[in-house]
Amino acid sequence: MTAEGEARKALNRLRRALEKSVRELEAVRGSLRHAEGEDFPRDAYDGAEARISELVAFVDEEGERLQAKILQAGGLEPGRIRRSSAREG
Repeated sequence: MTAEGEARKALNRLRRALEKSVRELEAVRGSLRHAEGEDFPRDAYDGAEARISELVAFVDEEGERLQAKILQAGGLEPGRIRRSSAREG
């Protein structure tokens, strides 16, 4: 497998891990919010969620950058690629 292929796989794994982190953070938030009531540190959890969202955006941007690089190396222009669907034909 090429270095680009390995990088794409790694980015996909990281994205899945971040998505799982969001779900786990929501589970912790729900449990603690119920247990702590007014003492729950809502701002801290909102901040943690925002930081995870920033990481997801970073991973998405890197994925797009890598895809453009792969297409360019193959002699294709990234902005000119159109995906065809099964309905076209």
